[in-house]
Amino acid sequence: MGLSANDAFAAGGRRNRRRYGRGRRGTLSEINVTPLVDVMLVLLIIFMISAPLLTAGVPVELPKTEAGAMQDEAEPITVSIQANGSIFVGEDPIAFSRLAPRLKEMAGPATTKPIYVRADGQASYEVVAQVMASLSTSGFTSINLITDTGGPSSGASPEEAAAP
Repeated sequence: MGLSANDAFAAGGRRNRRRYGRGRRGTLSEINVTPLVDVMLVLLIIFMISAPLLTAGVPVELPKTEAGAMQDEAEPITVSIQANGSIFVGEDPIAFSRLAPRLKEMAGPATTKPIYVRADGQASYEVVAQVMASLSTSGFTSINLITDTGGPSSGASPEEAAAP
């Protein structure tokens, strides 16, 4: 039994179609980034929600200024002053007479360790000045007063600062 020319081409065509045709797909060499984007967005939302909760310390109402944010340094010591004049180192209350010795103990031999003073806007100026003077006379050279941003600038009149 002999094959005609049409039969030979038909058999070869089927074989080639099976090997290279639409019936079989090749491997996909591209990365599917949709799950990666989904995970990254979820992590972004989690960090955006949890970041404000990470600020540890005593709750004080910081005064607002126009100054920009400072660069973060490694583990500063935070001194907080509430509106009623009570003083805290970190989250621990402390008497004014024990403030300087406690900070020297925490800082160790390096008095260049930054100290952040967070004073309530309603706190007495006298108490804030006494705390900062005590820190200065104790040998600390890097004393920073922490404020919120978005307050009036020093060049604007109170009426201009109050107007939206």
